[in-house]
Amino acid sequence: MSSLTSRSALRIALVAAALAAIIVLLGAFSTGFRVFCLGVIVVGAFVSFPESRREGGGWWWFLAGGAAASVIGAIVAQPSATLGGWLALLGGLAVVIGATIGFPREPE
Repeated sequence: MSSLTSRSALRIALVAAALAAIIVLLGAFSTGFRVFCLGVIVVGAFVSFPESRREGGGWWWFLAGGAAASVIGAIVAQPSATLGGWLALLGGLAVVIGATIGFPREPE
């Protein structure tokens, strides 16, 4: 895969993860669609994983941690809405921060 193609895939994955996190944070749309958005966040973290090995790839840990916290928050929200909501909020914010920091501005 060429560098330009991988950069395009990274950009798409990060934008999709950030938008999905915002949808989950806002509680917009149906529960099924928000669960789909959680899947998009997790896929975005997996697609961007190779960038974690590069210099300056520390942002990826924000993205991955946020993805994990978002999923755990959704699970915990079933018996405890307050705790689950806080976990999902912090996770969603971490996903948006990680995606913003990691978004490549120039092709290599």
